[in-house]
Amino acid sequence: MGSRNLAIAIFGVVFTAAVIASACSSPKPTPAPPRAGDLWGDLTPVVSVKELMDDMLDPIADNIFNSVRIVVTKDGTVETSPKTEEDWEKIRIGAVTLAEGVYLLKIPRPFAPPGDLNNSTGPDAVELSPDQITAKVKADPVEWNARIEALRNVGRQVLDIVKRKDAQELWDAGENLDIACESCHRSYWYPGETSGFYQRLDRRLRELPQTPSGSRKARGR
Repeated sequence: MGSRNLAIAIFGVVFTAAVIASACSSPKPTPAPPRAGDLWGDLTPVVSVKELMDDMLDPIADNIFNSVRIVVTKDGTVETSPKTEEDWEKIRIGAVTLAEGVYLLKIPRPFAPPGDLNNSTGPDAVELSPDQITAKVKADPVEWNARIEALRNVGRQVLDIVKRKDAQELWDAGENLDIACESCHRSYWYPGETSGFYQRLDRRLRELPQTPSGSRKARGR
């Protein structure tokens, strides 16, 4: 065998060995993650939006709202702020539940229990009916999701505050939480509670007849 043929044969053996080694050492492709439906099954709601807010999100938000406050009593000023690990843990539970739980609002569900129409009837109705809220969400789902993300971001903000145990920043977080909640409510729940509504209400209260004792008679709307 000539030197040229010998060189070609050696190259072929080396190349083949390299290909085999590469095939053996190459990492196997990562399998695609299972789809959510395959892993978790279908997500179905148990309660309406109103019940979810009343029974879960609203109460747990108090873990944040009540974490810092100043109350003026006849005995003086009482200031509350987190001081113990238990205090901070309670705030953390509120933040986690808020940040994760608000995503349950992304699951399509009724906006109120059967038969509950909100305060949506009569000439002075300030609240939207469940059907009106549903129509508004369907017309602009971007706003609905943006409201959810705004509330979730407050939960994430509080989680970061808990890590640093910065009680002073809880004041800002509480204000952000109030803004996120109230902005959503005013858009979807009671958009009729405008400044004009309160002006009319105040005028009606001032027009109520006086009792002999000087107090106004109670009168239903």
